[in-house]
Amino acid sequence: MEVFLTIVSGICWCIVYEECIRLSIIHKTYTMPFWALAMNITWEGIYAISDLRIGIEIQPIVNLLWFLLDIVILYFFLKFGKKEFSLGKKAWAFYVWSVLGIIAMFAVQISFIVEFGLENHLSAQYSAFIQNLIMSIAFINMLHKRNSSDGQSILLATAKWIGTLAPTITMGILSTNYVVLVCGLLCSIYDIMYIFLLYKIKQSEH
Repeated sequence: MEVFLTIVSGICWCIVYEECIRLSIIHKTYTMPFWALAMNITWEGIYAISDLRIGIEIQPIVNLLWFLLDIVILYFFLKFGKKEFSLGKKAWAFYVWSVLGIIAMFAVQISFIVEFGLENHLSAQYSAFIQNLIMSIAFINMLHKRNSSDGQSILLATAKWIGTLAPTITMGILSTNYVVLVCGLLCSIYDIMYIFLLYKIKQSEH
């Protein structure tokens, strides 16, 4: 069951990242909110490297694949994100802000490892689900800010929901982790809300 849910999560998040890349090319905009991207790329980079040093398993391989896709998504953010940058018109300010944001999220990820260690996977679980909750809210905020479906799709939104729900069941229910369970359930609430709001906006655009 756990292997099946891990594979489901991996496939769904690959769909999310594929959609992010595809929609960036089509709509000429970035598709993942910056802070979600900064947390993702640092989390997946750190845990892909640390876990693959221990042994070859499904999750570290998936993490590495996600990290590589994140690099492509980051490229499109840096290419298209300047036009929505609200702290000034200067390109250098946008790039400095972006770099500082990624450094800050890297520091946060390291702080989880220092606090909880790598042996029991708590650092990975807690940071992953907290950032997933932030990501769910950030997508709603991006939808509200743009007031359009640019860079967004129902497939992306649904895959994100299921991709987070699967490990919520694995780690929150089957392994009885209440932090994961609460964050995962809140993710589902916000993800379903996002799917509904995105559907309504898409309907209004036709």
